[in-house]
Amino acid sequence: MKASKRPILPRQKAERIVSLAAALLVLIGGLTAVAAWRKNDTNASSFPPMTTPAPTAVPGTLGSLVILVDPGHGGYDGGARCRDSGVWEKVINLAVARAVEDALTRRGAQVVMTRTDDNDLCEASRPAHLTKKRQDMQNRVALAVAHGADMVLSIHMNEYRARSESGPQVFYRAGCDGGRLLAGCIQSAMIAQLQPKKERATMAGDYFILQLEVPSVLVECGFVSNPEEERLLLNQTYQARIGEAVATGVEEFVRLAGSAE
Repeated sequence: MKASKRPILPRQKAERIVSLAAALLVLIGGLTAVAAWRKNDTNASSFPPMTTPAPTAVPGTLGSLVILVDPGHGGYDGGARCRDSGVWEKVINLAVARAVEDALTRRGAQVVMTRTDDNDLCEASRPAHLTKKRQDMQNRVALAVAHGADMVLSIHMNEYRARSESGPQVFYRAGCDGGRLLAGCIQSAMIAQLQPKKERATMAGDYFILQLEVPSVLVECGFVSNPEEERLLLNQTYQARIGEAVATGVEEFVRLAGSAE
């Protein structure tokens, strides 16, 4: 038996009309919005993709600092030379300095590099009384001053006639309390994260790059005269570990210096 249709009551009919009208308004609104978007984007060939909003950037722990990172040597000045591979110190310095730059940048610091390739900072028309080395070092210090650096990190490799000597060591300028504290923090972080066979202590050193009043250190990352350490220093993964260790030390310095104020 054929089922009979139920009559639509006036109230139900009115509700259905309202629902259809609402749906029609939504459709018209959507088409209007798309038309407006396509009018503003004449190169659009499809609807804009659905994207997840980017998370709000969180300021890094070093976000207020301008740090000069100085890859030692470069250009005419090769520095020390690896006993086994023959690689010049200047090459390793730059690779490690790049790792330091990356680690500091990820923590929010603004990093200024004294060099980004195999060049020195000498000028062809330097005054006759200045040696290449002297002008090179003066220009590195001048970069720190020009950029208002809050800190200077000079990256180097060590060597010694006895091939058994090993381990990173950080130097600071005598009489600079900030530099001494920074050196201690970086030295501790390097020992903790790199676990060298020989745990060295920080020392005061008379280095031109450390002459500024801002906290400044010279980081000897290891001995290229030591066969085992040479292999490590040439390894990209180990270079990245050095970068992280130096950045961790800088973070600890900022924490301690801030708590002392």
